[in-house]
Amino acid sequence: MRASVSLLVVAGLWTGSAFGQERISSEDFAKKVAISDKMEIESSQLALSRSPDSDTKPFAEKMVKDHQETSAELKALVEGGKVKATLPSALDAEHQKKLDDLKAKSGKDFDSAYDRMQMQAHEEAVELFEQYARDGDNPDLKAWAAKTLPHLKEHLAMAKRLS
Repeated sequence: MRASVSLLVVAGLWTGSAFGQERISSEDFAKKVAISDKMEIESSQLALSRSPDSDTKPFAEKMVKDHQETSAELKALVEGGKVKATLPSALDAEHQKKLDDLKAKSGKDFDSAYDRMQMQAHEEAVELFEQYARDGDNPDLKAWAAKTLPHLKEHLAMAKRLS
């Protein structure tokens, strides 16, 4: 009896976690990635012109280059018809506010805010890409997410070293 109760609890936990996570659609994933890339590029370009920290500039240069590349790859998947999505051309209100807040800072305050922003953004991106690479509904986009994930993990490790 005890073993069957344990199995029911384990089964309940397993199905609960499986059903508790909503699968993200390919269109939602593509939109989130496009906005995230745009935010990375714009905030990092700002860091290149404002950061007094010598460690920040090489990181920011890499973020601009790498996220321009992923933006181009995502755009090619959409334009090639492999992903059905309309990519946003501007930041959403949430990300625009974060960028505006960053623009209002300078010196060490800017660096601290940029470093925190990069760590949080890359933690969220790694989680998003892991989820889509595992559970995505579009095979081409799923493969691209899996291929891109190691780079995002590298970015996260770099962002942690900045802080």
